[in-house]
Amino acid sequence: MKLLNAGPSATSLFLSELAVSTTSHRFGWYLAVLQLVFALCWTVYVIYLPKLAAAAGIAPKAIILLLMLDQAVFTVCDFFTGVAADKVTRVLGRLGIWVTAATALSCAAFLVIPLIAGFGASALVAVVLVWTVTSSALRAPPLMLLGKYARKPAIPFLSALALLGTGIAGALGPYLSITLRDIDPRIPFALASIVLILVTLGMITAERRLAAETQVHSKNLPVRSFGAMTKPAIVFALGMITLALGYQIHFAIDSAPLFLRFTNATSLQWLMPVFWIGFNISMFPAGLLTNRFGGYALIGGAALVGAIAIFAAHLAQDLGQMVVAQFAAGAAWGAILMSAFTVAFAIGENGGEGRMAGLLFSALALATLTRMATVATGFNADPALKEILQWVPTLCWAGAGAALLYLAAARVKRWVVS
Repeated sequence: MKLLNAGPSATSLFLSELAVSTTSHRFGWYLAVLQLVFALCWTVYVIYLPKLAAAAGIAPKAIILLLMLDQAVFTVCDFFTGVAADKVTRVLGRLGIWVTAATALSCAAFLVIPLIAGFGASALVAVVLVWTVTSSALRAPPLMLLGKYARKPAIPFLSALALLGTGIAGALGPYLSITLRDIDPRIPFALASIVLILVTLGMITAERRLAAETQVHSKNLPVRSFGAMTKPAIVFALGMITLALGYQIHFAIDSAPLFLRFTNATSLQWLMPVFWIGFNISMFPAGLLTNRFGGYALIGGAALVGAIAIFAAHLAQDLGQMVVAQFAAGAAWGAILMSAFTVAFAIGENGGEGRMAGLLFSALALATLTRMATVATGFNADPALKEILQWVPTLCWAGAGAALLYLAAARVKRWVVS
């Protein structure tokens, strides 16, 4: 639990770990590429889904329901694949071959999606479900290996590396929407599938090297037993659902309208990535702060900064102010998410890393599902409700941030007294 509230020497330990653990660093870069390719697969899917749904005879209004189904599957499967990852590594000792096998099936289903659309709605939905269920193997389990094998002071830096791929994919999203618009969907679906399976094949070797390095430095701690979710895990999950919901509503619902107050729709492709630029830049310095002050404190502080940034975005008087506010909000989310993985691994240390990584991914998926339900029901379009909804991100981040800072302070107090 050391990373929840690190001691005064955490920064020096962090820097020393960066110099020593080259195998872990390589795995961090490997995870960055893996998450980048996986996120780009999802982007390609969302870009082409309207066209594929039309070919399958699915009404345009039903597309949001299909996307909600995807997130509902992720909400359930992410947690259980995380639990399964813990059990597989405990019983069989290796996870990479099982993740690779699941990814092969996932890539096969993804490759078939544009080919099956002409056979009707049932065929398309069935293949999409196979792809969604199996692709959960690429969410929690790979990150679980980071929490299980990486030496603890280096985890914030390595988590930032892993999330870098997600941030880059988020920044590329608007450009891909325009670039791929007139391209035959079979081409990007095939390319994405091939690249993803090739990248995943490297996990078997990467896991073997990580495990060998860990054996050298292992302290042979007692293995965590399986059981019910602990109180820290539940509090953490509730906090992350609240923070992720604030992020979803701000970025996916509010950001474009906020920018459009000062510019036109054609400029959005250049402005929306500002959030992800802040996200990518902030994670690495935030890693130093996480080791110095602890994960809960960093999440809470970043959430309060993000709440101020979102509030400033709504009050911006020109495009420059809006860009700065959006950059700051993205930077806050990057610090929050990086620290969240650090805290998750600390809570699940020594046997529950997969369960906690799965719980975090499930919380993120549930927040995405809630945001989509808001759009599907027209809640965000109702003039009266829209006035209330625009302040939800600020309230979510401010409330969760204050609560987590209080929790961090309480932990420090108990540590000092003891």
